[in-house]
Amino acid sequence: MRIVSLVPHATELLFALGLGDDVVGVTHECDYPDAALDLPQITRDVLEPGLPPAGVDAAVRARTQDGESIYELDEELVRELEPDLILTQALCHVCAVSVDEVRALAQALPGPPRVIALDPTTYGETLGDVRTVAQATRAKDAALDLIARTARRADIVRLAVRGAPRPRVAAIEWLDPVFVAGHWTPQLIEMAGGEDVLGFPGEPSREATWEEVAAAQPEVVVVMPCGYDAARALVEAEDFADRLRTLGADQVVAVNASAYFSRPGPRLVDGLELLAHILHPDRVPQAPAEALAVEL
Repeated sequence: MRIVSLVPHATELLFALGLGDDVVGVTHECDYPDAALDLPQITRDVLEPGLPPAGVDAAVRARTQDGESIYELDEELVRELEPDLILTQALCHVCAVSVDEVRALAQALPGPPRVIALDPTTYGETLGDVRTVAQATRAKDAALDLIARTARRADIVRLAVRGAPRPRVAAIEWLDPVFVAGHWTPQLIEMAGGEDVLGFPGEPSREATWEEVAAAQPEVVVVMPCGYDAARALVEAEDFADRLRTLGADQVVAVNASAYFSRPGPRLVDGLELLAHILHPDRVPQAPAEALAVEL
């Protein structure tokens, strides 16, 4: 089977299911695992590089209001790759090429290739996507194994934090304007032994105000700008240190959102373990990655 992935979390899932050899094309943002970096890239970012957070937000709003994507699809390369299956998403207009554009292109290709949109909004639905991809690729055994391993790791976290005090947590997904994380992130916080004071499970991330965040009285603030790694998140947090200081939190940390929170793929369980370590380091001493402390 020849598979084109138009969203990073789908690429990660395909490799986790042992289907890496079937993947013939990925996006310019597919950076995990390392093998994905060697594959043909069939998208590019059309936003001006180096924009500050407010500039990124403004550019994204302008293009989406005009019905334009922030990504450009190399349709000729897709034709050359002759895919049997295209994986994409329709959940977030910022995260991938328009699903309507993808479906229109697919209908014009020989076959035509099957198009599957992976659009989870909850942690459980991300595991459902494993089954969806497995059914389309005949990877049932690998999917069952992946789901079982993920469930065991999640259960270990739940047991470790059971009965512990639940700190009040604010998950900040963007800093200018400020956005609070939604979808699966509030569930991860709850599973990790915290209380999300702003986000709603299964609901989209939403724009808020710094005053609203402060009024929620978070004890822990997790800075997770969508699509940024921990180092970049730390830079953003330091740039907004004055704002973050007004929240009165006991702890502010920056994390790798791109790897562990923004993408609803196999590494969400790593994000769960990381959150549990942040909130309860005495009970979860090991973490998949470092949470960078923000000095306020």
